Amino acid sequence: MHERSGKVLAESLEMPRNMFGRGIGLMFRATLAPGRGMWINPCSSIHMMFMRFAIDAVFLDGRERVTKVYRKLPAWYGLGWSLGAQSVLELPPGSTSEIDLQKGDQIIIQ
Repeated sequence: MHERSGKVLAESLEMPRNMFGRGIGLMFRATLAPGRGMWINPCSSIHMMFMRFAIDAVFLDGRERVTKVYRKLPAWYGLGWSLGAQSVLELPPGSTSEIDLQKGDQIIIQ
């Protein structure tokens, strides 16, 4: 949830528990359903190789504050990263379009 606006970014998050799961992430999947997402922690960069769909990526620091937002990051784009990021939320494309996410905004993950 985006604290400032109260809007929910994802109702359900997958959380890979090991390095292999974090490395695979959403690769090879056909889609990511609305309201779903993946929280990769720890993570400061992602790649879009072998991805079949675009995503919104929200990079967070150690206190879950926004460090950078990529909207509709296209499949096979290459890399997304953020200096100081500790984790990333990978969300369906357009999930952040109605929310004015800004650097430093607090994200609440429950």
